[in-house]
Amino acid sequence: MSEAAPRVLAIHAHPDDIELQCAGTLALLKEKDVHLTFCTMTAGDLGSLDKTRKEIAQVRHDEAAASAEMLGADYVCGFFSDLAIFNNDDSRRRTTEIIRKARPDIVITAPPSDYHCDHEAVSQLVRDACFAATVPNYRTHQWDPAGCIDHLPHLYYVDPIGGTDYYGNPVKPEFIVDVSSTMELKLKMLACHASQREWLRAIHDMDEYLDACKRFAEGRGQEIDAAYGEGFRQHKGHPFPHDNLLLELLTS
Repeated sequence: MSEAAPRVLAIHAHPDDIELQCAGTLALLKEKDVHLTFCTMTAGDLGSLDKTRKEIAQVRHDEAAASAEMLGADYVCGFFSDLAIFNNDDSRRRTTEIIRKARPDIVITAPPSDYHCDHEAVSQLVRDACFAATVPNYRTHQWDPAGCIDHLPHLYYVDPIGGTDYYGNPVKPEFIVDVSSTMELKLKMLACHASQREWLRAIHDMDEYLDACKRFAEGRGQEIDAAYGEGFRQHKGHPFPHDNLLLELLTS
């Protein structure tokens, strides 16, 4: 890691995924003067009953940008479509370009197994693109491509939604971050996504967007005798770094 401010890229599938699963930790990192970049791979273009895809994508893009701004984070969108993220060559090159532009020391992304196909595809793409981002001859076909990065970022997976895998089996985090001091800010960031609350209420008869997030964080917090927590697993497959830079930054 360079002597400059550490750089963290949080990259997940849809607007609100980052807030739900790791905004408390990101807020703690901001207190450590870490440079933050938020990336949603889609702009949530299917998340409406009465707006066109273009209309709702603009609404949700703006909501995500407003949330990121609460931490002074950069916000970028991959502009994939909902339910159309696949682990193929074109998608990998697009994801590689996002990582190269962000130049992160740490990448936080979706878990390998989750209820949503977009989450799982993003997890695989980000894992592979982290490696590809270090390969000089892997071209991203952008009109103004970023140069390759000179190190493999430390890679972390957030909790799956509800703490279970695709089949409903519990997924145990490797470690849990105490986010009690930033939980209020996390909920304010999540509240930026007003359109998603309305979508969930209409489609799934759910009107407890913030409460459900709070309850899950309470459950993780109880595992470490804290009020609120967020769980993570570190990717330690070859040749990714094994030292826990995320915890090191949080405790420095």
